[in-house]
Parts: sequence; C-alpha cells; structure tokens
Amino acid sequence: MTIRRLPPELINRIAAGEVVERPASVVKELMENALDAGAMRIQVQADGGGLARILVADDGAGLSREELPLAIERHATSKLTAGADGVYDLLRIGTLGFRGEALPSIASVARLSIASRARGESAAHAIVVDGGLAGEVAPSAFDQPHGARVEVRDLFHATPARLKFMKSARAEGMAIVEAVKRQAIADESVTFSLDFDGKRILRLAAGPAGPEGRLARLAALLGREFAENALAIDQERDGMRLTGYVGLPTYNRASAAHQYLFVNGRVVRDRLLHGALRAAYADFLARDRHPAAALYLTLDPTLVDVNVHPAKTEVRFRDPALARGLIVGALRHALAGAGHRASTTVASAALNHFRPERLAAGFSGWSTGGWSPPPSGELPGFAGVSSRSEAWTGAPATGPAPALRVEEEEPDYPLGAARAQVHATYIIAQTRDGVVIVDQHAAHERLVYERMKAQMAHGGVARQTLLLPEVVELDPAEADRLCARADELADLGLALEPFGPGAVLVRETPALLGEADVAALVRDIADDLAENGAPLALGERLAEVCSTMACHGSVRAGRRLTAPEMNALLREMEATPHSGQCNHGRPTYIELKLADIERLFGRR
Repeated sequence: MTIRRLPPELINRIAAGEVVERPASVVKELMENALDAGAMRIQVQADGGGLARILVADDGAGLSREELPLAIERHATSKLTAGADGVYDLLRIGTLGFRGEALPSIASVARLSIASRARGESAAHAIVVDGGLAGEVAPSAFDQPHGARVEVRDLFHATPARLKFMKSARAEGMAIVEAVKRQAIADESVTFSLDFDGKRILRLAAGPAGPEGRLARLAALLGREFAENALAIDQERDGMRLTGYVGLPTYNRASAAHQYLFVNGRVVRDRLLHGALRAAYADFLARDRHPAAALYLTLDPTLVDVNVHPAKTEVRFRDPALARGLIVGALRHALAGAGHRASTTVASAALNHFRPERLAAGFSGWSTGGWSPPPSGELPGFAGVSSRSEAWTGAPATGPAPALRVEEEEPDYPLGAARAQVHATYIIAQTRDGVVIVDQHAAHERLVYERMKAQMAHGGVARQTLLLPEVVELDPAEADRLCARADELADLGLALEPFGPGAVLVRETPALLGEADVAALVRDIADDLAENGAPLALGERLAEVCSTMACHGSVRAGRRLTAPEMNALLREMEATPHSGQCNHGRPTYIELKLADIERLFGRR
C-alpha cells in the first residue's frame, strides 16, 4: 500500500469533521472569535436550522485587508504569540480560540463570506470562499465603525454524506439556541441576539460584570424561579476560585441540561466537574434527579490544559483533586448554609392545584355522589352555639363591634407554631405571614438521617472484618486507582491493599452494609474513580443504608402527635441543615403565604 500526501482541501474537510459537527458548532466557533476580538455585541441569525444560512455579526476589533486571506488559512491565528525565546507557550492560553482551525474548516464544507472593517480604518473589505476555494479580497459595504460579519451558507454542501446525519431543522435550531445560551451565561457583560428564519428568539442586553449581572442573565435564560431558588457560591483555594449559583435541592430537574460549567470563561463539558457537582448533591437528590447550576472556575492558565480536543470543550487539570475538592466543599458549604430553606416552586405547585379553574367542578363529593346534605338542612355539629361566639339576643348591637380576642401572640419562628395535625400525617403551623404544612414522616426522617451522618463523622464508619479476605480481580489501571485512594476508602470503612498486578485484597467492609457483594462493590467504586475521580458508589451505598435506617427509625405517618411534640419537630427542623428536603430531594414542608391564600379567595 503506497503512502500518499493528501491535498490541502481534503485535509481541511477531514479536520472539519472534528471542529464542525453541526450548525451549532459553527455558531459556537464564530461567537468565540467575536469575543476574542473584544466584541460587546453579538448578533446571530440562522435559517433552516443553520444548514441554509448562519450569520454572526459583532462589533469587535475587525480584520484588516491583509488579515482576511490569512484568516481562512489553516493554523493561522492572532491569538498565539511567541515569547522572547521564540517559543509558543500552549500552556498559557488566555483566549477562547487558538488553534486556527475554525474558519478554514467551515470554509471547506460550506460557502463562507467575511466582511469586516478593522478598528481605526475607513474602508471595509470582504472575502468569499466556496468549498475551500478562496476568491480575491474586495471592498465591501459595512454599516458599523468596526467589527466583522461572517456568513455561512449551504453548510456541508461540499460533503453531502454529512447532511444525512443531521437532525431536523427544529432540532438543529434548538442546538443553536443552547450554544448561544451557554455563551451568554459565560459573558453577562455582552449583548446577544438570536433570530431564526427572521423571527426573534433571544434578546439579551448587556449587564454589569460580576454576581449581580450574572444572576440577572441567569434569570433571563433559566427563569425567575432559578434566581429565587439559587444559592451564591464564592470560594477560593490554592489559587483556584469558584463562583456562580446553584439551585436548592428541592429545585431539581429531570436531566442535567440545566448545568452550566465554565473554566476561565470557556464553556466546558467535563466529567470531573460534573462528577463533583453530583457528589455535592449526593445526600439530597435521588439518582434520577439533577441539580441546576452555573459554576465559573477561574485559575492560572498554566494549571489547566485546554488543548485536549479540537472542539475545546474538554479540559485537563494539573491538580484534578483540588478542582473537585473545591467544588464539592463550596457547594456543600452553601447547601448547609441554606438550613431548612425549600424551593419556592414547591409552594407555587401547591397553589396551582387550588386555582379556580381546577376547582370549577366544585366539591368532589357532589360530583361522585358520595355525600348529600341531611334532610333537616342542618350540618352535624353546627346546631348549637359556637363556643367562640355569643348568643344573639335579637337586639341590634350598639357601639363599635368588639375586636376578636387573640388568644396568644403571633408565632415568630421561621416554621411557625403548630396549630393542628390532619390525617395523623401532616402538621399545620401558622407563621407570622402564612401557613406551613409539614410532612411529619419525611421531616423526621431527614432529622434522624442528619444525626446518623454526624455520628459517623465523629466516630468514623464502623468496620467488619471478613472471615476470609476476598480477592477482587480488576484491570491493572483500575487496581492502581483503588490502591491510590486506599486511605480515603478506609475512612469509609473499606480496607483494601494491592494483591499482585490487576487485583486487590479486601480485608474489611463497612458494618452498615452487612453481607455485601464485595466484588460488585469494589468494581462499582473502580468505575466511579474512572468516571468521576471519586468513590461515589461506596458513599452512596452507605448513605442509602443510613437513609433506610432513618426511615424505619422516624415518626411514621399515621401517628398522632401532641402539640409539644409537633412544635419540638418544627424547632429541630429550623436548627438542622438540609431539613427542607427528605433524603430523596422531595420537600418536607410547603409554605403558603397569606397574600397567596387571600388571592385564592378573591380577597386581593
């Protein structure tokens, strides 16, 4: 077989397969170029799901006449400069792009035109490239003082086979929306706009840089409810800083789509970071529920390698344990600081069930025939005079109406004072400005669980010694990862040691697990170390056992409580972190504000 040198246009098409996967990839690369050029306003237009046409216009520094031909050459870039010794340092990258592949890759599979006016120049110029063949640079009309306008038509017309793998125009359009949203969340001080087939989709005005602008941008894109239920994050450790916002555990989603992670302003999808996020919420959410989060990690560029994949969405940390520890620690600290707070969406969902349109059918007993008024017309128990009212003498009252007597002071606790228990399951409490409904079993289960966790942290995880130590055979790399974390595993009650190449010897297991399948447990931990960089399986297994024990050791639904018992439960909830949700992320209480209740009855 003869070795051949491939022609440049074929090389570009092969490279385009990695850089330009779909229309959203084109939008992402062009937005990054605009931001690297200092743009403060980015306009995106797309027709036919981006396959027919994509336009990205910006007000950045722009390109001069001499730079336009270089911009479409492979591995030509303005973002890398040589040092005094003539060496290019790929470990100190401060821009989003740097490979010089995006524009030539796009030009090799589509019809590309670039019009631009460089800052400080009077004339604007343009260049057109069709399937990798570039035309001459020519003067062009340009309605902005400076910036660039990049238009991509007939994407993948030069590679028809790729078109067969594209999804519907709607699906590709949604991917473009997601790409713009992620970049807009990363850069709150930049104005973004997005139009599909001439219709306005997004208009995001620039906000102040920093936490205030970020939260406003997140509210605009993720909804006001996210902002209402978000916890601020700002922690620093060994030169690495984590900022952003995460949702309360009770504000959870069915997928991880609402998790946005950024490293030095770069949109990333990193398994290590997602694993750390999952680990931070492991105690609060079921496996099929996911937290909402927008996290920004800032560190010295030399401590993270962004030159991992042509798409530049993967990164490698020099100290991955530091990055993971910072995320887990910062998020757990914020969640602990939230105390018993629960998501406002819980109350909103409850109120929606009381809306007039849902109650139009009236009392359910009337529609089902299960209840009818007594023949006398009197309701049982209401024939006599109420103990809280005075008998009417038949004479009209004189003078001002007497004020209702308040039997006790208004409750001044966050969760109020217990007023009643209904169905031997739910506690009704009155707060200063509303009503709280508590699921007594779910609430007490969380309290018992938190006590067990504190006891484990104080006294360590009790171990049981295996009568016969068990040898577990693994891949050599998996065995090495396990042995490297032997001390951490020992703290969780699992004692193991190397046993030749590709095997470990397990001597002790956590006593809480009873007669566990040791080999399966070790393999699950090895998989977690490979995927998430942490032994989540063991921690989750212990948490699951503690949760089961807490469930069986807590106040059951159906048990009648006295007023002191109900109030004691409320006070302990107020003093216990994470008591706003049970061990599976469901709320332990719902708070209805008096104003909302009054609206239900038409009083407001």
